Parts: sequence; structure tokens; C-alpha cells
Amino acid sequence: MREIVQKNDDNMRAMSTTGQTHDLRSLWNYFFDFGGETLDSLQPKINVTEEKNAVLVTAEIPGVKEDNLDLKISEDGYLTISGEKSCETEHRSANTYFNEISYGTFKRTVPLPMDLDYNMAEADYAEGVLSINIPKSKEEKQKYKKISVKKKGNSPKNLQA
Repeated sequence: MREIVQKNDDNMRAMSTTGQTHDLRSLWNYFFDFGGETLDSLQPKINVTEEKNAVLVTAEIPGVKEDNLDLKISEDGYLTISGEKSCETEHRSANTYFNEISYGTFKRTVPLPMDLDYNMAEADYAEGVLSINIPKSKEEKQKYKKISVKKKGNSPKNLQA
């Protein structure tokens, strides 16, 4: 068993340039480094959670103005968040040590997990966090039925030999 684990370890190390495994995205960024900016640097990080009566989508989109955000939900259940993070001032000088802040457009599409009432969706944006509340449809709320679990009665066993 130890030989198999060692062999897999050697194979993984051979696929890596630094001893760590790379996924396709990091390999893409390694070969196509556009001035230190990765292709997903502006992509919002998203959480999709189910609550009792709704689905809550939370996205981190710091530095983007509310007017520069666009939200769309398709009939087949995909949420698209797009927008633009624009640079307000130009900071190019000989005294600049780091310039890591990314600017540009982004678009992220995620599948929504169930039948939702898209017409009743609401969105709030505060301090770089976008919160979207999408109520479940009446049909979705009725799809599930609580099944109670009962403890099966233990019949007394005859332990006499």
C-alpha cells in the first residue's frame, strides 16, 4: 500500500512546477499571465444557500458601484451577475511599488438549485456585498413532506437457554 501512495505522490509531483498540484485555472494563469492579472481576478465569490422559504445568493463585489451592477435570472434557472469596476484615479508614477488592484468588467453565471419565484426576487447591495433573496415557488414549497420517524419497539427476547 505504501508503494502505491508513494507512486501517486511522485506522479502528482511530476505534474507540478513547485511541488504543489495545479488546477487548470492556475495553469492557464501561469502560461498566460497578463501583467500579473488573472482571468478570474474580478469574478465575485458567491454563496448560494437554501432557507425555509427562499434561496439566498450572496456575492462579494468590493469596489463596484451599485449602478454598475446588472442582475438577470433566466427562465431555466440561471442567475447572471455582471458589472464593471472602474478606476476613479490614475496612479501611475515612478513612486508606485505595487499595483495589484484590478479594474474591468466581469460576468458570473450560477445555476439556481430549485423552482423559484423569480418575479419576487429582491437584491440589496451594501459595503461590497450583494444579497439576493429569491422566494421558493408555491410548487417548490409543496414538494417536500415531513416524514416522522418512530422508534421501532423492541420486543423482549427470551434469553433463557
